[in-house]
Amino acid sequence: MTITVFCASSTRIDPKHVEVAAALGAELARRGHTLVTGGGVRSCMGAVAEAARAEGGRTVGVVPAGMPEAQEAPDTENDELVRTPDMRSRKAEMDRRADGFLILPGGIGTLEELLEVWTARSLNFHTKPIVVLDPYGVYEPLRTLMDHLLAEGFNRPAAAEAVSYATEVGEALDLLESEFRRVGEELLEF
Repeated sequence: MTITVFCASSTRIDPKHVEVAAALGAELARRGHTLVTGGGVRSCMGAVAEAARAEGGRTVGVVPAGMPEAQEAPDTENDELVRTPDMRSRKAEMDRRADGFLILPGGIGTLEELLEVWTARSLNFHTKPIVVLDPYGVYEPLRTLMDHLLAEGFNRPAAAEAVSYATEVGEALDLLESEFRRVGEELLEF
């Protein structure tokens, strides 16, 4: 399975988030999955890829042209480093390569990536599983907002159910793998 991980590249975050990213990368590789990230070397983005490679996993980084290296330096140790013309094509390439999406806490860019794949899934543009790994409750306000939007009639129940949440690395990967298998079995039955 190829798993696209959306996560922070900020170096200002609590190191506990970077530790979770590293644990995810290591476990993802132990399970034989390929990792796709935004290709940065810093913070969670760098940690998840470095840990995956340390466990023998394959990593793919997708970096946009014009990104200032002071903001997000490319991880040249990736097995494959894909350069795209801009941010929109970067996200499209990461989406295209993914069999599933795993989202760690991050800033506005990570939130945008989550909402984009979530929207696409809720509109049936894809059936790829989406799992948010949030051991420290960073996304609790988002979950509360989504519940509120559902209660107010702005969201459909299917949209709310398109994302699964986990608090542990193993649980997140189990959810992603089981949803991937379930969708595959449904397609075979079709």
